[in-house]
Amino acid sequence: MNAESVVEFLGGVILLQRLPSSSIRKIAQLIKLKHFDEGEFVIRNGESEGVYFILEGEAEVCGISDEDIRPEFVLKRYDYFGDGAPTSQQQADVIALTKVNLFKGITLPYAIKFGKLYGGQFIGHALAAASKTVDCLKIVHHLQAYFLLVGDCDVPILYEVHRLRDGKSFATRRVDAIQKGNVVFTLLASFQKEEDGFEHQEAVMPQVPAPDTLLSIDKLRERRIIDPRLPRTYRNKVATTEHAIWPIDIRFCDPNTSTNQTKSPARLRYWFKAKGKLSDDQALHRCVVAYASDLMFFEVTCNPHRRRGLKFSALSLNHTIWFHRPVKADDWLLFVMESPTSSAARGLVSGQMFNKNGELVVTLVQEGLIRAPRAPQTVIRAKY
Repeated sequence: MNAESVVEFLGGVILLQRLPSSSIRKIAQLIKLKHFDEGEFVIRNGESEGVYFILEGEAEVCGISDEDIRPEFVLKRYDYFGDGAPTSQQQADVIALTKVNLFKGITLPYAIKFGKLYGGQFIGHALAAASKTVDCLKIVHHLQAYFLLVGDCDVPILYEVHRLRDGKSFATRRVDAIQKGNVVFTLLASFQKEEDGFEHQEAVMPQVPAPDTLLSIDKLRERRIIDPRLPRTYRNKVATTEHAIWPIDIRFCDPNTSTNQTKSPARLRYWFKAKGKLSDDQALHRCVVAYASDLMFFEVTCNPHRRRGLKFSALSLNHTIWFHRPVKADDWLLFVMESPTSSAARGLVSGQMFNKNGELVVTLVQEGLIRAPRAPQTVIRAKY
């Protein structure tokens, strides 16, 4: 049995599925294969030499308590036992693990908020929950998300994972985000085992300034407060509005003096990366990219319609991501987005993410609801 087969097997062990792939590979290096004939003791009570994982066949757990014979249990592929397993009489009845399908998420006090729960938080959390139920050799390559109800920042989120399919090369998961008993968000994700194949790329990364030559969003905010080209009311609002600390470093490629009441082209380009260093777990990097993918994404479809005094009601309806190549969320990625159309109170925006080498790593599409405030209706009163 080769090393890759051992890693693939360990990825199917429920106990280990929360670990990053790098940890699974380290554990695989310590695995020793042992063969036991039918009726042979694998371990006797108190004589365990480590943790045992069942690769093939079945094992029977049996023993005698002080009062009566305990029930017998059959252990099958992916079950484990040995050191670290419960030893008390009461706990010894719990042999087989049930699959974990429920995860809990909260909104931190300093999290990104736009008057409601940030959509990227839903996407990132749900993808993380789904990833923890899939073996470590399968990585998400596509997801489709639907925003059903506005999320509440003050209420914990329960993520329920539905294991739709586990194949040799692909796995499929559906995740429902629940608040106050209602499904407020749902995500469908597909995971694929890495394999070689044909490659081509027609997309070309646009020529933009290097991220190290651009100002951070915090520095831009400081400049906008004192920029005389901007309206005084806007500068005062920026200065007095509570400034959220984003976990994502953003560098706009085309800084300008536009405001949320200034008409501008339906496109945007910026570099971004996670603040701090991440582990080498590719699943984590894709969760972070999914989290960041909703930042200012749908806003570009509003740009051609902005004008002074007009306020929009904009809500995301659905969000789709395709991961084409390995991605590093703690290194600079160029996010290029544009809105090709809006109609029937719905806008569409598409995006591409490139790494610094010009490789297209992610493609995205989002549809959202965009409405202008409705004028109050005049009440007609009857005259008597």
